[in-house]
Amino acid sequence: MSFTPGESVAMARAIVLARRGEGWVEPNPMVGAVVIADDGTTLGEGWHKRFGGDHAEVMALSAAGPAARGATLCVSLEPCRHVGKTPPCTDAIIAAGIRRVVVAAGDPSPHANGEGVAKLAAEGIAVEVGLREDEAVRLTSPFRMLVQHGRPWMIAKWAMSLDGKVATHAGESRWISSEASRKIVHALRGRVDGIMIGVNTAIADDPLLTARPPGPRTAVRIVLDSAARLPADGRLVATAREVPVLVMVARDAPPARVERLRDAGCEVFQCDGDERQERLSVALQELGRRRLTNVLVEGGMGLLGGLFDARKVDEVWSFITPKVIGGEDAFTPVGGRGVKEIAAAADIDVEETSFHGGDVLIRGLCRPSAPPEP
Repeated sequence: MSFTPGESVAMARAIVLARRGEGWVEPNPMVGAVVIADDGTTLGEGWHKRFGGDHAEVMALSAAGPAARGATLCVSLEPCRHVGKTPPCTDAIIAAGIRRVVVAAGDPSPHANGEGVAKLAAEGIAVEVGLREDEAVRLTSPFRMLVQHGRPWMIAKWAMSLDGKVATHAGESRWISSEASRKIVHALRGRVDGIMIGVNTAIADDPLLTARPPGPRTAVRIVLDSAARLPADGRLVATAREVPVLVMVARDAPPARVERLRDAGCEVFQCDGDERQERLSVALQELGRRRLTNVLVEGGMGLLGGLFDARKVDEVWSFITPKVIGGEDAFTPVGGRGVKEIAAAADIDVEETSFHGGDVLIRGLCRPSAPPEP
């Protein structure tokens, strides 16, 4: 593969543009595109702005106009060749007279997976794949998780003291993190499809789980609640007709409790499985079936522990505040079975370390690995 300096610059720009669609385009992937002349001059650029709207390639080609003929298109994801909510991007590229297409990464979707590249090549267009591929794959990792594994990208978030506590031994936790950190969390809430907690957290904290101020998406509030214990007088149930609440219960949850939640406006989904981990897997697959792309997990320690035990956490946002809480019985962020040996611990590839109102945010990706031995 051979790429010019101008193509490398244009692809970096395409990836930056793609990020502008975050929270607006899901379950589609974020995509950016730039049309350049042979000398690297930008002729047009675009990004996928909204689900159901024009794709990045079409936006860039439209911006370039007649100048696109004989030019190069740099795009962060393989162009589509199927008819969805919009016509195939490959047709638009061919019609515009593009001479060369540089693609960062392939599209793993069943209706793509190399077919877009093959279509362009068959029309005599020079196609190269792999420029800034790692960046493009990371950009589309939630989309890839959904189409390849049928579940959402799971983001684990917690705020803890310097000694690793999320609450005192009495269960009091407001507020561990700073106002600046909480603003970041609200922005994150505003661009995900779902916010998940366990029922014990719902009972203890009575959270609202909404983004304030609202973001581009309204997340469904998901409570894992095997026995349908979610309190009828809590804020989640009280606002269920305004913002969706999905309660995921076991098959043997008491019918009267299930009907009480449904009557209050909650949606109740009954998960198959005798064991908690089985039901958790079923829950994630159901969320994938509903095309939820990003799910933020805000606790508690049992839910986060179960996800880490099953190696179903993809990304971590950990806010560490300079407080020491102490207490042998104080709560920690992650429970579950845990690992026997340090070598089996979940490894985090840190992408960001930043400071917010005195707190330290460590954000990173969980390195794929097999679940720990029981």
